[in-house]
Amino acid sequence: MPLTTFFSGGSIARAHWVRTDEAALERAWHDPATRFIAIWNSCCLVHDEQAVLLTLDEMGGTARFTESIYLGQQGTAHLFAVALPHEPGGKGPNAALFANFRGLMGGLPGEDAALLAYAKGMVEWFTRHRYCGVCGTPNLLQRGGFALDCSSTDCGHRCFPRIDPAIIVLVLDGNRCLLGRQATWPEQRYSTLAGFVEPGESLEDAVRREVKEESNIDIAVDDVVYLGSQPWPFPTAMMIGFHAQASSTDIELNDRELADARWLTREEITAGSVVLPPVSSIAFRLIAHWFDAQEGPRLESFELSKNFSRQTGART
Repeated sequence: MPLTTFFSGGSIARAHWVRTDEAALERAWHDPATRFIAIWNSCCLVHDEQAVLLTLDEMGGTARFTESIYLGQQGTAHLFAVALPHEPGGKGPNAALFANFRGLMGGLPGEDAALLAYAKGMVEWFTRHRYCGVCGTPNLLQRGGFALDCSSTDCGHRCFPRIDPAIIVLVLDGNRCLLGRQATWPEQRYSTLAGFVEPGESLEDAVRREVKEESNIDIAVDDVVYLGSQPWPFPTAMMIGFHAQASSTDIELNDRELADARWLTREEITAGSVVLPPVSSIAFRLIAHWFDAQEGPRLESFELSKNFSRQTGART
């Protein structure tokens, strides 16, 4: 059964046909039912752990049509994402406040999490590509924010939204799984192995390379199984999740990314010797998918991840 992951599965219709029609975009912008998602410094507007969407009037002149990203439709309402250029003053409507998106993980309703992840990912791409990567001239938003055109007529380069694919894998050996701890993490904090996909390699190649580099464990060619993916807007990654069967078991830390890696049984995990990733992460889902295949209480019932997300800099 495919994994169900946080940040995914939202109900928004992306309505690409509106993006390519400038008149339709203008109408959507001025529609009284339209709502805006304000993003400032990677923070989102929330109240009582729910996303706060604003009207054009509530944006107070901070929204500019030429620098807004059309996200699509949710029900009858059009949605735009807006990158605020400076720190907003005071509180938003109903005492809403800007909160760091990473700190909201797990607390938001699933629909809100998916919507904010989408909006934040698009805003991150836009703010990091304000200038042409070919000639350095300022870019202009086109197609409702889904394309950036170089403003130089001598260049004319166009770029599109990008994500950074990364594999994340739970390596298995019978009743044991392989977990690692980054050098910057607290002593008990462990997670699955992960790394970005490099040019010229398949996802399966990336799994085998990353596991070998970090732990010296070998993975057989045919023993890499895809389970699911998770948008990871920190800033624009796509985590692609796997289980893989080890063909060797002697751990050797080949680089400095991991301070420790160890084989752990289900019993050792539930004994509380390690702190697992947040329940909202695909890393936890990969571990739980393996753990819950055995009869008994589900992994989530042990609350072994409750302290993980309180640490800054958590990755999946």
